[in-house]
Amino acid sequence: MIGYLLLAILALSVLSYFFGRRRAIAAVGGHEQELHSRPTYHGAFVAAWVGIPAFLLVIVWLLLQGSLIDRLLFWSLPPGATQGLDYGQISLLLSEIRSVAAGNVFGEPNLVVQEAAERYQRWQSIARYAMVASVFSVALLGLLIASSRIAPAFRARHGTERVMTGLMIACSLIAILTTLGIVLSLLFEALRFFQHVSPLEFFFGLNWEPQIPIREGQVTAGGAFGAVPVFAGTLLISAIAMAVAIPIGLYSAIYLTEYAHPKLRAWVKPLLELLAGIPTVVYGFFAVLTVAPALRNFGEIIGMPIAPNSALAAGAVMGIMIIPFVSSLSDDAIAAVPRAMRDGSYAMGATKGETITKVLLPAALPGIMGGVLLAVSRAIGETMIVVMAAGIIASLTANPFEPVTTVTVQIVTLLIGDVEFDNPKTLAAFALGLVLFVVTLVLNIAALRIVRKYREQYE
Repeated sequence: MIGYLLLAILALSVLSYFFGRRRAIAAVGGHEQELHSRPTYHGAFVAAWVGIPAFLLVIVWLLLQGSLIDRLLFWSLPPGATQGLDYGQISLLLSEIRSVAAGNVFGEPNLVVQEAAERYQRWQSIARYAMVASVFSVALLGLLIASSRIAPAFRARHGTERVMTGLMIACSLIAILTTLGIVLSLLFEALRFFQHVSPLEFFFGLNWEPQIPIREGQVTAGGAFGAVPVFAGTLLISAIAMAVAIPIGLYSAIYLTEYAHPKLRAWVKPLLELLAGIPTVVYGFFAVLTVAPALRNFGEIIGMPIAPNSALAAGAVMGIMIIPFVSSLSDDAIAAVPRAMRDGSYAMGATKGETITKVLLPAALPGIMGGVLLAVSRAIGETMIVVMAAGIIASLTANPFEPVTTVTVQIVTLLIGDVEFDNPKTLAAFALGLVLFVVTLVLNIAALRIVRKYREQYE
């Protein structure tokens, strides 16, 4: 229903645009030059007054409707049904009522739950119809207000520009607040984790076994949260990936800009960039089904044991995935070097190779380093490939033929299953996520610093 309502709002906005435009032209008898603003701005002004308030009302309504109905549902329950229940048990009861109302019935619910589910369905239906009526009322009110202001002297362009400025500010605030919310949520949960586990143990401990009992009677290890093996495994796989991506990406960029025929470049560069569009789960399957068995068979031939979930297999496939990040940005940076610098180098007697190494690469260094650091950030934060191809057990080793684990693998592992968010095992995922966020932020800041330091202006 929400999708149809949004489509209706869009249709009303489009119709309001044409209505406002025709009304503006009719206000001056068809002489558009007598209008202060073009008819297009009048139509856009009316469409904004119709569509934006209605859309905002839908968003606010959806944000508040669920909590309000849940509160009404809780108040409507008999006192005996909620007596002695804590917050978690009340949440489970409300979830059961919502499931029964949706038709997902497992077993035979009691009479209180069935009656509450019927009330919930009735209130949901009333809320939907009320939302539709309210949205169309707001849209009609916006149409009346906006159309009443249309006149030859009305500054519709200024009004439209103010609306667009407000929208851009709102979008910027949403992006900022979203980032802030992510940081605060990670920080809050990480602080809860450090209340159970010492930061010294987490950042400098050498044993990672986060298996602690989460239910009474469960037999597990005592729990160890030394994250150094996890960080080391992440760095090892990322280093292997960069060892694959940087040479191939940089050399391919040099070849495409300096040696390849323009027609060949027009074909090869999009094909390279296509690697970035392949889903990471496909790379994961490729690593598990092709690369890992091939490496293991090769190790058997040369007499060197290679684990099926070795760091080399995951890192190599990840390196293939991030080649476009290096090649595309390096290609653009080298191509952006002014032609005069190339001609000046050739005029001084330099060879093509000397021109590339002594002139083009230093001049394009900011763009190349930006692409490399972007690829490093992508490698550190990659999830699906390492989840499918890397190990789960944290081992502190520098041998690329042995299995290691990464931060993203551990985050996925810790958050899978029926666990509560109040024990160190689950909260450790947020601590790892916070470290991953900080590392990525530091790499981005370093990329900006390098670009600013080595950037040169050419005429």
